[in-house]
Amino acid sequence: MMQAPGLRPAGPFSEAERDAVYRAINERRDVRSQFQPDPIPDEVLMRLLRAAHAAPSVGFMQPWNFLLVRDPAVRARIRTAFERANDEAREMFEGGRRDLYSQLKLQGISEAPVNLCITCDRSRGGKVVLGRTHCHDTDLYSTVCAVQNLWLAARAEGIGVGWVSIFHDDDLREILHLPDHVVPVAYLCLGTVKELYATPELEARGWRDRLPLEDLILEDRWPDPVGAAREPAEPQR
Repeated sequence: MMQAPGLRPAGPFSEAERDAVYRAINERRDVRSQFQPDPIPDEVLMRLLRAAHAAPSVGFMQPWNFLLVRDPAVRARIRTAFERANDEAREMFEGGRRDLYSQLKLQGISEAPVNLCITCDRSRGGKVVLGRTHCHDTDLYSTVCAVQNLWLAARAEGIGVGWVSIFHDDDLREILHLPDHVVPVAYLCLGTVKELYATPELEARGWRDRLPLEDLILEDRWPDPVGAAREPAEPQR
């Protein structure tokens, strides 16, 4: 039987290949403190960016850009913007939660050899994009897929990644000169690592436990509130 143009055989990976994929998923960590000072080789960095660029995107719009931040002066401004937002965030918690928050290191902006801002160009693909006609935010979701691709590839390369999310959006826009139609989706710190937490750091430090998967699996519809009557199902005809 002839295959359609552009198709090729597909099937499960070998056991070793499959195990490597799941290992990357399960051992991926948000890194803040384990960065080594060694630079990331250019060929490794390009492999990570190619992995990100291979992400799926709605309408094949590929809305991402990869803004490498190497200038120490720019990084210093970003670090200052983080610290201002982090001071505000700390005050949103109370009691022991605030104390624990104060002990957490939530960025590696200065320590990481590479800083990378992954952005979403909301004009990419024009006014009407296949698959985005009724859900305008699919470009943002697609960009997050690129972030995850890079993160998993980085784990396979021995590169740690930390996502710094505690910023005022306007600060990042001003420092990085982002135009209005470009959204900063993820500010990442990247660097070689020799050790990682066995579990996510926030779990290891007692911030929160992983939720049981069984409690998160639903079927067909959202459960009714306790005591609520359910509308009868439409009869089949």
